[in-house]
Amino acid sequence: MIIISGASRGIGKFLLDSFHQRSEELVIGTFYNTKPIENIQMYIEMDVCNIEQINNFIHERIFELKEITLINCAGITYNSFTHKSDPEKWRKVIETNLFGTYNFIRALLPLMREQKFGRIINFSSVTAIKPTLGISSYAASKSALWGLSKSIAIENAVFNITINNINLGYSELGMIEMVPDEFKKNIIAQIPAGILCEPKDILNTIDYLRSTRYITGSSIDLSGGLI
Repeated sequence: MIIISGASRGIGKFLLDSFHQRSEELVIGTFYNTKPIENIQMYIEMDVCNIEQINNFIHERIFELKEITLINCAGITYNSFTHKSDPEKWRKVIETNLFGTYNFIRALLPLMREQKFGRIINFSSVTAIKPTLGISSYAASKSALWGLSKSIAIENAVFNITINNINLGYSELGMIEMVPDEFKKNIIAQIPAGILCEPKDILNTIDYLRSTRYITGSSIDLSGGLI
């Protein structure tokens, strides 16, 4: 079973649709603020910051949860210079991107350990390494996933559970849609590959991490050479 958080748009929606089209296994996506307009039967409404909602989902689907792959796409950003930032908006990014990821992983780990199988894939970002103006909360939340994953990896490797991060650069999907065209051209000019990341490369990376047991606690740069 594949579970994708934040699957109502962007990368999460692309992955959900791609796996669904293969018809290989059960795929479920979560949404919260953005309600999907198609394939609604493949979604459940859930706030990843709400542990009770996650636990209820697991309880209701307990007999379907076999050979789980969890792909954590749910995330938000907040643009502001740190000295001008709103502390509550800054905290909300950490709560969603870091605590939300932890909540879902924490809830599913007991099942994965019992079944001796699990694949966990988190979306981190090149901004965790590459200095970028005005996104201190986002960068902090994404770099924190590295330490989280390394600890979880060594706690669970013997149970055939892997956890890895994709350090995504600038993609054709996701938050790039918020970037004005003039800035987008400057971004592309900095990428050695000269293009934005194509959706198929994200899917190929997911497939690779799902099929490879011996990669765990790692972060893969999917950035076109940007870092």
